[in-house]
Amino acid sequence: MLRVMALEWEQIIVDSADPVALGRWWAEALGWVVVDESEEIIEIRSEPDRMPGLLFVPVPEGKSSKNRLHPDFRPDDQEAEVARLLSLGARRADGVEDGQRWVTLLDPEGNEFCVLGNRGS
Repeated sequence: MLRVMALEWEQIIVDSADPVALGRWWAEALGWVVVDESEEIIEIRSEPDRMPGLLFVPVPEGKSSKNRLHPDFRPDDQEAEVARLLSLGARRADGVEDGQRWVTLLDPEGNEFCVLGNRGS
């Protein structure tokens, strides 16, 4: 007989060269709040008591290849949201074809994320 374990998804860990700067960037990009911060780590959440969150931690090595996991976001207005994220410091990913229903962007440390178009498009 299988026993079901109670699990609560608390956070995703994001390796970073500058965790505090990157965590603050994502907090602004997502409209989230900082719930914990030190000189080396920062945790952000959509609301102080709501999980999951993102915990940014330092690592000595830089990013060397494509992320194996990345977030997708579906805004009300893809074009406006891409423009907003670019104005915050995101960059367009190289090698992405025009005409896709999503736009692949990179955060300030080069982590990929996608901004999706409307569901029916």
